Amino acid sequence: MKRKKLLAQPIPIGISSCLLGAKVRFDAGHKRDYYITDILGQYFSFVPVCPELEVGMGVPRESVRLIGSPDNPQMVGNKTGEDWTDRMNQYSRERVNRRDLQGLSGYLLKKGSPSCGMERVKVYSGKGAPSKQAVGLFARALIERNPLLPVEEEGRLNDSRLRENFIVRVFAYHSLQELFKGKFSRGKVVEFHAGNKYLILAHSPAHYKQLGQLTAAISKLPPADFQYKYMNMFMEALKVKTTAKKNVNVLHHILGFLKKHLDSEDKKYLLEVIDDYRQELVPLIVPITLLKNYLHKCDIQYILGQTYLNPHPKELMLRNHV
Repeated sequence: MKRKKLLAQPIPIGISSCLLGAKVRFDAGHKRDYYITDILGQYFSFVPVCPELEVGMGVPRESVRLIGSPDNPQMVGNKTGEDWTDRMNQYSRERVNRRDLQGLSGYLLKKGSPSCGMERVKVYSGKGAPSKQAVGLFARALIERNPLLPVEEEGRLNDSRLRENFIVRVFAYHSLQELFKGKFSRGKVVEFHAGNKYLILAHSPAHYKQLGQLTAAISKLPPADFQYKYMNMFMEALKVKTTAKKNVNVLHHILGFLKKHLDSEDKKYLLEVIDDYRQELVPLIVPITLLKNYLHKCDIQYILGQTYLNPHPKELMLRNHV
């Protein structure tokens, strides 16, 4: 039985068609990723794209590879040497501008693909083994066209930290898109920033300071200029990987709001649990759950409203790993 969607409106993201199980690969096979389809599919709606099929290669087809310079490679057939470079580049530039790829909040690409690989794609120079220094031709056009868009490869989702970082960025980017829809509202922007302060701090203290200064000067900037600078800086901040040290700093900030409400034993216990997390004895969800419990009891709404406490659905269990 198909599981019920857990969001009222699933978040739209682009994806390489083969990852959904479409038989579009050169050998008429697929690379269905069950984590993507069965888990993320409860929260995201997918816009599938297969550049090699859509450019006219057909199924089944001759496999292709990249040759030459990693910065400007050619795409050629493995057996015939047929050159697809110009056709793929032209297709990619046009495809990323089509309506169905506008307004996406993220994109998942097929690892290692000459068209879709985000990084470390094999490129052959004719001398020895290939190097893994190229970017797929479609992936390059996608990223150049959408520099703020959270983009990731399915293979890297096996790393729990990279997986959480990507999903945090998707939900955050979607929130930014919603924030700046319609008429610009300084009040809503200030409220949004206040609710995301600790999420930003957990990723980049430097960006936390810069975004705070930018928001304080919101009335001095034209709305379009502010939106451009804020969105760029916000998404740049979330690209910085969070660490245990940075999370501990945020947890201590939150604990500071509880000090007047807790007795010495409760404070001591919370500090011990936070230190257990610092030592990687327990996952992040443990101190966060305890802090949320006390915040609810003490009715500290300002902190309860922080995105940091709930940056993504708890059912994804992204903070359950040590």
